[in-house]
Amino acid sequence: MVTEKLFDSLPSGEKVTAYRLENSRGAYAEVLDYGAILRVLCVPDRNGDLTDVVLGYDSIEGYLTNGCFFGATIGRSGNRIAGGKFILDGREVVLAKNEGENNLHSGPDGFEKKMWSAQTDSDKNRVTFSRISPDGENGFPGELDVSVTYELTDDNELRIVYEGICDQTTVANMTNHSYFNLSGEGSGDVLDQYLTIHAQSYTPVREDSIPLGENAPVEGTPMDFRREKTIGQDINADFLQLKHTGGFDHNYVTDGYNMAEIREIAAARSEKTGIHMEVLTDCPCVQFYAGNFVDNEKGKNGHVYGKRNGFCLETQVEPNAVNVPDFHSPVLNKGEKYYSETVYRFFAK
Repeated sequence: MVTEKLFDSLPSGEKVTAYRLENSRGAYAEVLDYGAILRVLCVPDRNGDLTDVVLGYDSIEGYLTNGCFFGATIGRSGNRIAGGKFILDGREVVLAKNEGENNLHSGPDGFEKKMWSAQTDSDKNRVTFSRISPDGENGFPGELDVSVTYELTDDNELRIVYEGICDQTTVANMTNHSYFNLSGEGSGDVLDQYLTIHAQSYTPVREDSIPLGENAPVEGTPMDFRREKTIGQDINADFLQLKHTGGFDHNYVTDGYNMAEIREIAAARSEKTGIHMEVLTDCPCVQFYAGNFVDNEKGKNGHVYGKRNGFCLETQVEPNAVNVPDFHSPVLNKGEKYYSETVYRFFAK
């Protein structure tokens, strides 16, 4: 079932609508046409009580700034691009710099700051947001006709599908930047929650979080999540990569990548609530971010979010991949269809 209500108004007076997707088991998600943002995701805990497992804000004011990118649809290109530039079709493309000398999540005015058109489908319990990203938006070439669809299944799966087509060769690497806390948003830090990442290698970075240009084995390092461990077990280890980023904030190259198939790449759980989450995607990589720089964010329900109060699993290609030939390519050719799918599946025990 899909219902809609007024969420808030932009400073311009334009109305922002919240779309609620509720399944037959009572779980529900709430998404906004501003930024195609995931604001609420309530799933049952081991006792059957609904728990909101994503961080967010109660009014539009928080989302107008949203320096942490809570629940945001990121586009055209997630993560970082070194120097805010790259060569495409023999010419230099220059982007806005919004993190030192680098471009982060497409710039200061990315997809998460745009209004989207919405089309609902109650039979399939989904809403599709679409917009035209004009040629040159944030520096990216070509007019991109893009959409993101949220679907909540009766199996308590939140399915997110990104699609697009561009009239010029461009870069497309979309993702969702939700912060999860499987003990419930506002319940404190996530250091005691368990995480598995199905990846043999990760992407080491410089001090400014730009990749060094190669992937490295996780074996024998604190970066290894192949066997389940708590997020907090090694987060403060004496390891240069963790010092660069203030804790986990790294890309993982996940197992079993095949462009035609979706597969599980990570799983997490909370012992407090019994809520488990599995992450499935057709993307080659995932960015694990442990919320190291969340600080005094006035969030939902009167809660104030602090350091490591949520974690992100952002499906993607490697950061700065457009500048590194050995990484998976984010280039979308003229007239080629862009398609990417990620599923967050929940159960409790």
